[in-house]
Amino acid sequence: MQLFSIFGNPVAHSRSPLMHNSVFKHLHYKACYTRTLLEDATKLKETFFHLQLSGANVTVPHKEAAFHACDEARGFAKEVGVVNTLVNENGKLIGYNTDADGFLYSIASFENINNILIIGAGGTAKALSKRFLQESIKVSVLNRSAKRLAYFQEIGCKTYMWENFHLTHYDLVINTTSAGLEDSSLPAPQELLEDILDNTRYVADVIYGKVTPFLALVQSKNIAYKDGADMLLGQGVLANELFTHFQLTKEDIKREMQKSFLL
Repeated sequence: MQLFSIFGNPVAHSRSPLMHNSVFKHLHYKACYTRTLLEDATKLKETFFHLQLSGANVTVPHKEAAFHACDEARGFAKEVGVVNTLVNENGKLIGYNTDADGFLYSIASFENINNILIIGAGGTAKALSKRFLQESIKVSVLNRSAKRLAYFQEIGCKTYMWENFHLTHYDLVINTTSAGLEDSSLPAPQELLEDILDNTRYVADVIYGKVTPFLALVQSKNIAYKDGADMLLGQGVLANELFTHFQLTKEDIKREMQKSFLL
C-alpha cells in the first residue's frame, strides 16, 4: 500500500484526498492519500520521508520551498522554480509542476485570451505567468508590494503595485492569492478591483469550494468566471499520472476524479 499526501498551510479544506482516493479505490490501485499540515517549509523533505510517502502534492504557501527541497526538478518545474507535485524515486525527491497545464485546461472554454492580469506574486503566479508567456500571451502582475516582482520583470511581464497600477483592458483577470480562503478579505483594495473588473471579459480564482468575496464582487458584475475547481481537477489528473507511473490512463483518472466532486 502506497501512501500519498498534500502539504500546505492551511490544508484542512483540500479536496485532493477525495480526488485521489476516488481514483485509487475505483481503479483498484493499492494506495491511500491524506493531508499533512506543514507549518515550517524547511521541514518538507524531512517530513516527506518520515511519513514514508511515495508522493505528495504541495499547495500554498510551500510551492517554492518544495522546489528547493527537491533532489531534482523536471520539466516545467525546473524552468519556473515552483513545484506542486513530488515523487519518491528510489529515495530521491523529484519535483514536477502540474499547476500551469492544469490551469490551461480549466480555461479552455474562454475564448481569445491575449492579455492577462494576474493578482498576486507567489508560486502559482510564477507558474502561470511563465506558461502564458510561452503561449505568447501578454501578462501583467499586480501585487501589494514590490518585494516579489523582480522575477516577473525578468521574464517579460509588466508589473504593478496597488499605488502605481495603470488600468487597461484585460481578457482575463486571475486571483492567485489566498485572500478570502479563510476570511473575508479581498486580494486588492475594492475600488481598484472594481475598476479592473469593469475592464475584463473573464475572471478566474484559484480558490475553490466557496464563493470568495472576490468572486462575489465578480458575480455582482455578471462577468463569466471560474473558481479553482477545474484547475484542481486538471493538475490532479496530471499529478496522479506521475504518482501511478502512468499505469492508469488519463481518461480513467479524470473520470474517477470528477466523481469525487459530487461527494
